[in-house]
Amino acid sequence: MPRREASVTGVIAARRTLVLGGARSGKSAYAEDLLSADAPVRYAATARRRDDDGEWTGRIAAHRARRPPAWVTVEEPDLVTLLAGTGPGDAPLLVDDLVTWLTAVLDDAGAWGCPEVPPAVGAQVSALVDAVAGCTGRVVLVSAEVGLGVIPATRAGRLFRDELGLVNAALARVCDEVLLLVAGLPVRLK
Repeated sequence: MPRREASVTGVIAARRTLVLGGARSGKSAYAEDLLSADAPVRYAATARRRDDDGEWTGRIAAHRARRPPAWVTVEEPDLVTLLAGTGPGDAPLLVDDLVTWLTAVLDDAGAWGCPEVPPAVGAQVSALVDAVAGCTGRVVLVSAEVGLGVIPATRAGRLFRDELGLVNAALARVCDEVLLLVAGLPVRLK
């Protein structure tokens, strides 16, 4: 797919950008278009591979195939460390996405079966938000907007929706720019 110019009228170049959107809203492609295809970019791909799921493997392959050759992919990254090492002279960092990052955090903390969210989840989220706030280089973060749908029928669904909503709100506070993609169109929130 050809790259398109991703800009929102009146937006100045931001250092920290959060791109939100629903499923198939175009948020990942839009976030990619915010960065140069001809210059180095560090692409933090947070999805964990699952060898038993061919459809998931296909989705990962499709994301990988559309990345420009100058970009370097870091799979299953330590985001806090990557962000700490992102300064003004470094290649921009694109994090795609916070949904799969949070899923891994919840998995690792054993949160799905706990009556309360384990403290390790809050610690990981706080560390991420602090790292984004302290990042001195260019960073673009991609996440799903979860506040527009129905209330999930399962405890796990509600846990995930609530925790991702908290992550998004905390990151929106520390980002210079926040965009919401709706039907492929960006709406500037901040």
